[in-house]
Amino acid sequence: MLQRRGWLGGPKPPKNPHSLEHLKYLHHVLMKNQTVTESNKSLIVEALRSMAEILIWGDQNDSSVFEFYLEKNMFLFFLNILEQNSGNYVCVQLLQTLNILFENLQHETSLYYLLSNNHINEVICHKFDFSDEEVMAYYISFLKTLSLRLNQHTIHFFYNEHTDDFALYTEAIKFFNHPESMVRIAVRTLTLNVYNVNDRAMLRFIRDKTAAPYFSNLVWFIAEHVREVDNCVRNNANHQHRDRLRDLVAEHLDHLHYLNDIVTLENEMLNEVLIHHLLHRLFLPLYVRSLADGSPGQYQYIYTFIMFTMDTLLVIERPLVSSVVALFLLSQVFLIIHHKPLVHQLAEVIFNRNLDSLSLDGEGTVMFYSAFTCTIIFDIFQPVEQGDILQQPESLEKLLSSHKKRKNHKKRPNYRNTDSDDGASSPEAEAITSLDVIPKGAASALNLIFQLPRPFLDTIYSALNCTGSDYSALFALCFLYAILHNKGLLCLTHLIENFGKEEGSESYCHWLIERLLRIISKSVMSESKVRLATLRLTSILLKKVGVRDTDCVLLEEHLSSIERCRAEAMQNLQKYLKEEEMFLDIFEDEYRTLQNKPLNVEYLMMDSSLLLPPTVTPLTGIEFSKRLPCGQSEQARQLIGIFFTLRDLSLFLCKESETQLPLTREQDCIQTNDKLDLNNSDLIACTVSSKESKQRRFLVVELYQLILVEPDSKRLGWGVVKFAGFLQDVEVSSDTDSRTLHVIIHKPSGLRRVPILAANFIFDDHIRCMAAKQRLTKGRMRARHLKTGRIAVLLGVSQHEDP
Repeated sequence: MLQRRGWLGGPKPPKNPHSLEHLKYLHHVLMKNQTVTESNKSLIVEALRSMAEILIWGDQNDSSVFEFYLEKNMFLFFLNILEQNSGNYVCVQLLQTLNILFENLQHETSLYYLLSNNHINEVICHKFDFSDEEVMAYYISFLKTLSLRLNQHTIHFFYNEHTDDFALYTEAIKFFNHPESMVRIAVRTLTLNVYNVNDRAMLRFIRDKTAAPYFSNLVWFIAEHVREVDNCVRNNANHQHRDRLRDLVAEHLDHLHYLNDIVTLENEMLNEVLIHHLLHRLFLPLYVRSLADGSPGQYQYIYTFIMFTMDTLLVIERPLVSSVVALFLLSQVFLIIHHKPLVHQLAEVIFNRNLDSLSLDGEGTVMFYSAFTCTIIFDIFQPVEQGDILQQPESLEKLLSSHKKRKNHKKRPNYRNTDSDDGASSPEAEAITSLDVIPKGAASALNLIFQLPRPFLDTIYSALNCTGSDYSALFALCFLYAILHNKGLLCLTHLIENFGKEEGSESYCHWLIERLLRIISKSVMSESKVRLATLRLTSILLKKVGVRDTDCVLLEEHLSSIERCRAEAMQNLQKYLKEEEMFLDIFEDEYRTLQNKPLNVEYLMMDSSLLLPPTVTPLTGIEFSKRLPCGQSEQARQLIGIFFTLRDLSLFLCKESETQLPLTREQDCIQTNDKLDLNNSDLIACTVSSKESKQRRFLVVELYQLILVEPDSKRLGWGVVKFAGFLQDVEVSSDTDSRTLHVIIHKPSGLRRVPILAANFIFDDHIRCMAAKQRLTKGRMRARHLKTGRIAVLLGVSQHEDP
């Protein structure tokens, strides 16, 4: 198109597209086509595309390119095109050109050229057609790319301290709840890049003018998302919408990681506002409160915020979620967020009686600890239909626009704004930090709440009773694990360790130990409903709270209880040892799984399927440790897993080392490339023929292994191992040729039998072939019998009962 234009009479494009002359040619083209029409759209798009290439080349090779660009003020072409509303086709190319430029420029001087004259902010504020997905994608990508260029030197190109305007940030956060996940992710990335710039004026602007609107809308969006999770759990008893639930849980995890990224930046001005919103508008009124009253059923409780500002009484109603979902979400919160000011206060509320963390001072003001002022005065709980309409906060766009129209008001100084340069804060910041007085009627309602017991802790306490199934118990265990391993709560482990401590008792949590032991005892009962994941997590917690400085502090009666459960687990397995044909394979596979894939609670709490009622069928695709056994083989596997878990727990508490497992130690086995003295060994020569190769080898049958060797060229009577496999995993069958055997050796992997060798062993005659088959068959039986005998010893089976 450019060449054709030159052929019609204009200047021809230079032969070298990467040159100052070519940029001058593009300038001429854009000058002649300042009005976008259908006939020149393609020409303009191609000119914009070529301009990006030339500018990037000039940035790296020729400074005169950017000097010409600045001299002719070529950015005006971009603005002129935007003002004409020339259609999405041209806008997409323009955004793509800008995105490529800012992504690839290397020199600061070139970057400053592009950012000068405030033109970029005009592009940012342009009203694009965001209904077009392609325009939306390129626009948000453009904003994110700009945010990656932010630092203490470039921030002033975007944030105007005199006009109090920061278009890059305020325009981006309007899309925080966009339906497209990639847009939401880009907005989060952009905000983190902004928060990471150490510019006090800019950060003060964000705190005073945008933090309250943005964080309040963000918290509301997360709360609505949480209710979607709860609704999906309530209406998904038959596992019909697992994909939807998985996506919702993944999104909630993204929210928490984003919040954690913000607070870990250690920006006090932002953290103060964010923590306030998280505690008083999300975690306490929804997550924590749901522990007490969030139970499934026809009716659903709501929490009512009664918030007093200067002259207004604001009432906001929200439904609660089920207590199981609340435990699941709180576990994720404490596993991900370790910011001490936030998790400390949240844990205190959960473990103290009801709302004991709120107290009235002499003037009737509600205070929440010493660091934060609580504007949420009290809660009124009442059952409502689930279909009640939720009240959404005013849209973020309206709140941000209202800031521009609002005049600055001088505020009385307080401990939150005394460090400001102008000695004043925004009305929103003032509303958050002000002390609100409770009317006389509110105080009496508040007294009713203080008279209640500890409903939050009672829910956790009751869940650990493990009545019926371990559905709720698993989440209670995960919550306690998260509390005990949270770095921000290291000084608060006494909340768990000393709760319920009686005079004269040991220094550990008696009530927790009792309930953990109850779960263990239920796991060894017939028709137990305790899953392996629950038992393994119980074992982890017992190791955590039952050991101090490498010394076990459990009472003797508790240690005896663990030993009784271990003995019962051994007894339960004895029947399957005699009856289950695959017992040895399952036993070794389960031990390998326990050693190679120990329970990871962080990954466990990412699994949305845990929120659904425990299922039996493997057709759901749920990992075995997270569901109940189906059939005799899986029942055996479940009991084997229980046995290993209790054996490991017992040895740990007694400070003993494992000496009998695994049944086969890798260091005791013959490995490939080992050299063996075969002078007194029974060797059978054969040709091993597989799809890959055909090689001459000697077959050796050891106590536990089948070995294929070739003679060592350096030592007479010695052989070099070329393959070694376990005899217990060998399958041998005859061929129509009497000299050939079909041999398959499986990888030691229990029920998932994967062949590591499948070949024909061709012998010199049928006599050697028969001898080899007999050795392999008998060797397999002997190896399995020896290992089964060792298992019998582990399970306490007497010699005359040994299978």
